[in-house]
Amino acid sequence: MALSPEIVISILFFIAALFYSSIGFGGGSSYLAVMSLFYTDFQLIRTVALVCNVAVVLGSVILFYRNGLIDWKRFLPIAGLSIPAAFIGAQFKLSQHLFFILLGAALIASALMLFLKSSDGESDGPPKHTHKASALFGGGIGFLSGMVGIGGGIFLSPVLNIIHWDTPRKIAALASFFILVNSLAGIGGLAVSNSFRLELPLLFYLIIAVVAGGQIGSRLTIKTLSPKLIKSLTACLVLYVGIRLVLLHTLGIEI
Repeated sequence: MALSPEIVISILFFIAALFYSSIGFGGGSSYLAVMSLFYTDFQLIRTVALVCNVAVVLGSVILFYRNGLIDWKRFLPIAGLSIPAAFIGAQFKLSQHLFFILLGAALIASALMLFLKSSDGESDGPPKHTHKASALFGGGIGFLSGMVGIGGGIFLSPVLNIIHWDTPRKIAALASFFILVNSLAGIGGLAVSNSFRLELPLLFYLIIAVVAGGQIGSRLTIKTLSPKLIKSLTACLVLYVGIRLVLLHTLGIEI
């Protein structure tokens, strides 16, 4: 008996949430890629990805907080400006074709940078940039994230790993928080620009899938995975998604 598209999408969303939440991501880029295989309404695809991001990382943020990994004094300077920036960016109109090419290129660049630094030692020291630089950095990523419709952790996390901002677990916690606030801001931007689209029956199944996957993945981060493994998973996932999107939307090749 063939599985319905809704069940197939839910299974793929569960897998994406499991792996992405284990490194502090919401999985928005993979949700966008999966949805694009079954739906042509780009606004629906973006909306579902952002809502599922919130469902995944909300539980992750709570779990990270309970484990003492949320550092408000260091997190807020990076995330503060990203919120209005993501709200504004979400109101920009991009074609589906251009959207996926830009997203794929950015992910490939982030992954390659992270691979180059994968052999460096970890640092538990203070951040190597000022609060002002942190705000501008977060705001820039927030704007880009709002424009393409994801939470931004997939851009933020590789850069923070490269500069040894903190331990991979602390960076995963920040990425989850960053994704949460930017996804909420992005949803607000879509609503204001009349681009917010949802199909409630489908969303019900997807929420269950990503919440389950996200909770399992977050616990793997805190209890099981080593810092180097977290960094390697980050680079591999980012590179795969980036290459897939660029090949699909420039040459029509699926991998």
